[in-house]
Parts: sequence; structure tokens; C-alpha cells
Amino acid sequence: MKITILMVDDEPAVLFGYGRYFAKAGYETVEAQSLADARKAFQSRRFDAVLLDLNLPDGNGLDWIRSLREEYPDTSVIVISGQGDIPTAVEAMRLGADNFLVKPVDMDGLHVFLRKSLELSALRRADRLTQRTKKRDEEPCFGRSRAMAKVRESALLMTENDSPVLLQGETGTGKGVCARWIHARSDRKAGPLLELNCSMLQGDLMASELFGHAKGAFTSAHQSKQGLIEVADGGTLFLDEIGDMDLPVQAQLLKVIEEKTYRRVGETHSRQSDFRLICATNRDLSGEAQKGRFRSDLFFRINLFPITLPPLRERPEDIPELVEHFLGQAGCADQRVPPEVMDLLRSYGWPGNIRELRNVVERAMLLARRGTLTLEHFPGLDGGQSGAPGQKKPQGLKEVEKEYLQSLIAASGGDMKKVAEALDVSRATLYRKLKDIREDK
Repeated sequence: MKITILMVDDEPAVLFGYGRYFAKAGYETVEAQSLADARKAFQSRRFDAVLLDLNLPDGNGLDWIRSLREEYPDTSVIVISGQGDIPTAVEAMRLGADNFLVKPVDMDGLHVFLRKSLELSALRRADRLTQRTKKRDEEPCFGRSRAMAKVRESALLMTENDSPVLLQGETGTGKGVCARWIHARSDRKAGPLLELNCSMLQGDLMASELFGHAKGAFTSAHQSKQGLIEVADGGTLFLDEIGDMDLPVQAQLLKVIEEKTYRRVGETHSRQSDFRLICATNRDLSGEAQKGRFRSDLFFRINLFPITLPPLRERPEDIPELVEHFLGQAGCADQRVPPEVMDLLRSYGWPGNIRELRNVVERAMLLARRGTLTLEHFPGLDGGQSGAPGQKKPQGLKEVEKEYLQSLIAASGGDMKKVAEALDVSRATLYRKLKDIREDK
């Protein structure tokens, strides 16, 4: 991993000494002789650490520490000053500095302080990413079907390179799990994995979330904010439901992919970020592009290596292994599933795919109070049992989807937020599905 250090001091000889030492240690250094130069350096790249003098031609370094820490919380800050009084050191640490050293500095000692500060910064960043993203370490169950063996083979191939990946498939087929699996086995596994559902935000909010914004860029921008593209530097950015992204944001994203540079909303200078892109969609992006609802140039760029995850109804042979997998996750690995229950699960249409199966298994365990599973613990699935006497078979997938949604809405008392959470989709996606069902009448 390449460590980049910004050295801020108005004495060229001091900067030269720092630069020569850290160059031999394998670090990359950038020099700044004023606060203005230091701020300008941050406009074009991200630094892992800052060596900051306090007495500078255009101000006191203490005045920059607070904003530096707010805008770049993952950057280590080491103050190096000729002022050795305790109050100054206390104030520097209070404002966010990781260490305070007094000139003349022992370079070997500084190196030790730098390493410790970088370790602290890494821990800080990991904690922030854990809070910002859903951290899932689950090992997915691919199943034994030929179709999923092909998916696993393709996903494994994508762990060996940095090419964009497009995951295609119906809602609930496991595209998000597959994206996390690829990242966790790639060379970027030590970096962050940032996820964004593109159906949840539109317009300027989407641009701000992706690219970040400068303080004052819009009414509610009270301070500068890093975007997901910036935070994903060195890692992976996963854009789910990319087919719902606005066309103007698509144009900006295309430029980022091609040039590896971006601009925060409200800024005029470019920044760099080295990230791997994985996208997912439940739409036919080729058809959407032909209709003008998705940029064809962006589609060609992200469609470099498409992986299609088949719906669960097309691979019923995987259901027993998936059920066993979900029971194990629920702490019920010893639970026995009777043949009649497994037959019922295999005969159901599963409009919600793997996500629905997982929810059904979890609900059944709650109803059974972790006891023996029976048919009565799987209400609402009888309609999918082929040839069962006295039961009406659904007319098709749309009808099954409609009945399932109606049952969820009824069970939640009409609370659409709860329905969306049960399906693990955004409310925008849920309303669009309901609209599609009404239009099919």
C-alpha cells in the first residue's frame, strides 16, 4: 500500500530533510510552504497523513486542524512545531491532531509516531465504514444447479481483476450477496465496500451522495461532505438498481469511470479516486437504452462482464440446500424439514426469489418456536402446490406476486414502510411494482 504524506512547513531545508528521509522509507511526499498551498494540494488528491507546522506565512496551523479533521476524518495529523509549551500541544490534540512533536525532530522517532498515527487512522476509517455500510460476512449458498455453478464460476473469475461487473436478475436473486462475495475475494478486500441503492435518491441528492459536496453548495450544505466515490478509494463501489439512476447523474458517472476523476457538487477542481465498480439491476438495460431511459454509452461501459442470476423458480433443485443454509444462519442447523414441507417449498413460484425464501423460513421458525416444522408453519404457500385437491393454482407469476404483496400489505395493516422492509427494497421500488401490477389488470 502506497502511503502519501503532505508536509507543511515554511522552511525549505526542513521539508527537504523530511522528504529525503521518507522517500528512503518508501513513502510518497508532497510539499507545501503555506496553508493555501496545503489546501490546494488536498483539492486534487487524498493524503494518508499530514505533517503540520504551526507558524506559517498565512496563518497558524492550529486554525486548519479542525476543518481538516472534519473534511478528511481518515487522514492522520501530526503537528511539528518549535513551540513546545503544553497549552499549545493540548489545544492541537483537542482540535484533532493525533500527535504533537517539538523541533528539532528525531526522524526515527517521527517515523514511529507516523506508523502509530496511520494505524489509528485505519481503525478510525474501519469504524466509520462499519457504521455507514451494512457489514455482511455471510458466505453465500450458490446451490448445486448447473445455472448457479456457472454464476459462481463467472463471479470467481471477476475476483481476479478490476473490471466493472454488471449483475442482472430479478429482485431477491442475491445480486447484493454476489457483489459482496466478489469484493471479499478480490485484491481490494482490505479496502472499503460502499453500497448505494440508486432508487432511494434522485437528482441533486444522488449526486451529493455519490460525489460529495462543498460547504455552501446548496441550502442544507452546512459543511463539506465526502461522497461514496471518494470514500471507496482503494475499494469497491456497489451501485444497486442502477437502472433507476437519473440521466444527468448517469452522464457524470460515465465521466468518472472513463477518467477516474470527479468533482464534488459546488467545486470546480477535479479529484481522483481509485475504486472498482460493481452494478446491479433488475431491468433490461439494453431495452431501457433503446427507449432512451438509460444512457447507451454508460450501458456499454458497465456491461463489460455481465452475470445473470437466475430466478429461484428456474432452479428448484437448489431449494433444499438454501433452506438448510438459512436454518444454519438462524442457529437451527439440526432442524429437520419433513418431505411434505420440502415438496411444498419446491412447488411454490417464489416471486420474491431467495429473499422471500429466507423470510419464509425465518417466519416458519418463529411460528414453530424452533420446534418441528409442519405445513401449517408456511401459510400463504398452498396456492403454489401443483395438483393439490381443492386448491386454486395461480395463473402466473404476476398473479403470484400480486397475492404475495396483498398478503404482506394486509399483515402490516397497510404500512408500506414495513412491507418494503420485509422485502428488503426501497419504497420507491415497492410503489413501482404495485403500479406495474395495477397496469397489468
